[in-house]
Order: sequence, then C-alpha cells, then structure tokens
Amino acid sequence: MLTPDQTQRLRERLTAELTRLAGNAHSAIGFTMDRDRDRIGRDSMDESAEEELYSTQLRLHDRETFFLGKIQEAVRRLDSGEIDVCEECAEPIGFKRLMARPVTTLCFECKTAREQVEADELPE
Repeated sequence: MLTPDQTQRLRERLTAELTRLAGNAHSAIGFTMDRDRDRIGRDSMDESAEEELYSTQLRLHDRETFFLGKIQEAVRRLDSGEIDVCEECAEPIGFKRLMARPVTTLCFECKTAREQVEADELPE
C-alpha cells in the first residue's frame, strides 16, 4: 500500500510524463505541417534525407502514442488504488520500481520470470 506522499510523488511523475508527451505531440503536428514547405530547388538527396527524418518522426510519434495510453492506464490504476498490485501474483509492487517505471503492472519477481520465459522461447 502506497503512502499518501508516495501516491503524490507517483502522480507528479505521471503528470510530468503526460506533459512531456503532449509537448512532443504538439511538435510532431508542427513538423508535419511544415513538411511540404520549401521544396522548390531541392535535389533528390535532400528529399531522401527529409523522407527518412519524416519516417523516423512518425515512428517516434507512434511509440509515444502507445506510451501515452500506458500512462493514462497507470493514472487510472493510481486513482483506483491498484497501481502497486502485481497483475499476475497480486503481491505489492515496490515504490522504487513504480518510480523507475510507473507504467509497470508486474512486480520484480513476475517480470523477471516472464523475461526468462521469453528468453527461453527465442530460437537458437
């Protein structure tokens, strides 16, 4: 069970992540809107480099959109008091682990076990 101080600190951490992602989304919109400007006089190398940059920006935006959903789910779990309960074994998730990775849903032991299973399933 998190203390009120720990809950507040975790909420601040999640809010900071939401703010950061919102700022990045705003930048991505601006980048997309500016993309078609100033194309006159550009050679194929310039176009190719810009296309690669645009592709990278889109991938980053997709990853951040996925991460945003995880943060919103973590806020919901925080509000409901479930954020520090492992979804696999129902044991507590430590505060330090939550601060390091606030979107986690597994305790350290369950995450370690899951990673071991995934490593064992990799082809040799």
